[in-house]
Formats: sequence, structure tokens, C-alpha cells
Amino acid sequence: MRRLLLIIAGMMQSLILSALTNDLPDIEMVIVNGGTFTMGFDANEAEHAYEAPKHEVTLHDYKIGKYEVTQDLWEAVMGDNPSIFKGPDLPVENVSWNDVRQFIKKLNKLTGKHYRLPTEAEWEFAARGGNKSKGYAYIGGDEIDTTAWHSGNSDKCTHAVGSLTSNELGIFDMAGNVSEWTQDWFGHYSDKAQTNPKGPKSSDIGKIFRGGNCAILFNYNKPACRFVSNPNFKSSTIGFRLAE
Repeated sequence: MRRLLLIIAGMMQSLILSALTNDLPDIEMVIVNGGTFTMGFDANEAEHAYEAPKHEVTLHDYKIGKYEVTQDLWEAVMGDNPSIFKGPDLPVENVSWNDVRQFIKKLNKLTGKHYRLPTEAEWEFAARGGNKSKGYAYIGGDEIDTTAWHSGNSDKCTHAVGSLTSNELGIFDMAGNVSEWTQDWFGHYSDKAQTNPKGPKSSDIGKIFRGGNCAILFNYNKPACRFVSNPNFKSSTIGFRLAE
């Protein structure tokens, strides 16, 4: 009898999990084929010293979110919406790195998948267009207004994800809208070649976030620009996208 009850309980749990998963908004991922690229700026190009030197990085295949995580998805998983600018298709923001970690933990439990934040190197490679990179001046193109919501065209508020043109890999909003948390702790670059770097194990300075946003000048929408903050920091200009 006890065994039968355990079987029934297991079936009920599976049905509930399946129902919850079916209620989640679609999560579209883009396959990024591995490759080798030059990460970072030269010292004379860098806005901050920690954006240099340039160094060679090799990555294996991975997936990254086609869109920034929306408020619709966040609310379906977490049951709340912390964002300052409200709208189901807007990117979720006002979430700390630690908040994002809890979201991903719950999402993986619901879906049975292994979502995570992209590493800093994965983020930059994807922003550059991966193996399809055309070497644009900004993320996604040379005409920044076509690919990024920045302080000059956004009214300093977020917009629905995917509203502008994608980059070479078909990924939207890596430039502008909201900046995006990555997995990595802050660390200074080395000029040595690396394979699948994951950053230092810890840092007193904080976690790296990448990409421009709706309240920042357009020239910060270059793929090598780096930003850092405490993992508990929250802002209406910082969100995230998933990797796998």
C-alpha cells in the first residue's frame, strides 16, 4: 500500500511539474558554435584599464538566449515582478545577481534543464556575432540606433525585447535596453590565450555585467565594454539573459 501511495504521489508531482512547465512562456535559445576570437580592448581603446589587454579566447559550443529574460517569464517562475518599467514583454530589471541565481535555480527545477548565466567570454563572443562576426563598430551593426536602445533614442526607459534588429547570430538587445549580468566574478585580464575561461573563483569587487542600456551613452555598446558591481546591487538598467 505504501509503495502504491509513493507511486501515485510521484505521478501527481510529475503532472504538476508538467502543467507548470507548459504555463511558462517560450524560452528561445540560439546555438553558438565554438570558435576562437580576440577578447577585450587594446589599452589605447579601453575606457577602463580592466578592459585590456586583448587576448585570445577559445570557446566550445553553447546556447544563449535569443532575447533578454522578460518580466512575463520572471513572474511565471518567481510569482512577482520587481521591475521599475512594467510590461510583460519588457526585460526584467531591478534584479541583483543573487536574485537571478535564485530564479535560475527555480527555472531549472520546473523545466528539468540546466540554464545558467553566460560566462563573460561567452557573452562577448555572442555579442561579436560569433563565427559570423562582421567586425561592426558596435554590437550588431555600425548604425547603433538600429540595434540598441540607448540614452539617445530610448526616452531612458526599456522597450519590448526584440524590437530592433538582431546581431549576426540572430540575437536581440545585446546592445542596449538593459545591461546583463554574467556568471563571472571580476578579474583583471591576462594576455595569455585561454580556453573556456570562467573568471576567478571570487572577488572583493563584484560580478561582471555587460552591454549598454537605455540610460547610457551609445558608445558603451561595444562588445568589449565591461562593468562591475556587487552581486546584491539592483538597477532599473540591469537584467540578464540565459545560457545553456
